[in-house]
Amino acid sequence: MPELPEMQGLAERLDSALSGATLTGVEALQFSAIKTVLPPADAAVGHEVASVGRRGKYLLIDFVDGPRMAVHLSQGGRVDLEDTPKRTKPKGAVVRLRFDGGPDVLVKEFGTERKAAWWVLEPGDLGPLEGLGPEPFSDEFAELIRTGQDKRRIHTILRDQRTVAGVGRGHTDDILHRAQLSPYANLASLSDDERERLLTAVHEILDAALVGERKRTGGLPTKLSDRFVVHGRAGLPCPRCGDDLRRVSYESHEVAYCPTCQTGGKVLADRRLSRLIR
Repeated sequence: MPELPEMQGLAERLDSALSGATLTGVEALQFSAIKTVLPPADAAVGHEVASVGRRGKYLLIDFVDGPRMAVHLSQGGRVDLEDTPKRTKPKGAVVRLRFDGGPDVLVKEFGTERKAAWWVLEPGDLGPLEGLGPEPFSDEFAELIRTGQDKRRIHTILRDQRTVAGVGRGHTDDILHRAQLSPYANLASLSDDERERLLTAVHEILDAALVGERKRTGGLPTKLSDRFVVHGRAGLPCPRCGDDLRRVSYESHEVAYCPTCQTGGKVLADRRLSRLIR
């Protein structure tokens, strides 16, 4: 799933390509993906793009004297920039935005899940942004990490968009590995030193990922490359200690970690394997 670094890099590229361009058409290619009725889907047609930004994992397109469009790519959503106008409807196409003065933007998704979505919002309407937590680089988030008494697991906290916006499973695995903290540890139990390690790891992992994303050109491709240190690498050597990385599997995701670096050598119970053994 595209997370904060991927969406921030994409927003910056689109802002450079589309600012000042006029929206000339909106083609809804997967009608279940649009989540608003009013304003209508084409309400921004004829308006210039003021800016393209990001909040959490949402891409935001603001128009001069017009509405805002919000796009969430979910698990398999991606973006193509089309310099030559196209009339085709590629497999998994969600919506095509046509611009005069900039490339057309095609939002699409791959795989079997159809969860990419977009909204057209009146000025001042937060829509899906309402309830999002602070950004990872904000003072509010830093205060939460340094003083919070949340008893949930850290892995859960970092993935909860109501607690902190923009971080997902992949970067959470890498953050906790960098901080040398168990994904099962809860925030309230952390020492001051562990809290500072966690906050530093959040910033370092996201900063490094964003540096890589800023080297990308165009939209957001189907394959985002092998960008993680431990996420998705169970069975491979830990880049810090060389021991095998492990995973805990859930119904819809898995958590990757290093027992030696993060859990004092303890192998966390894998519920999926436990069910199979029974």
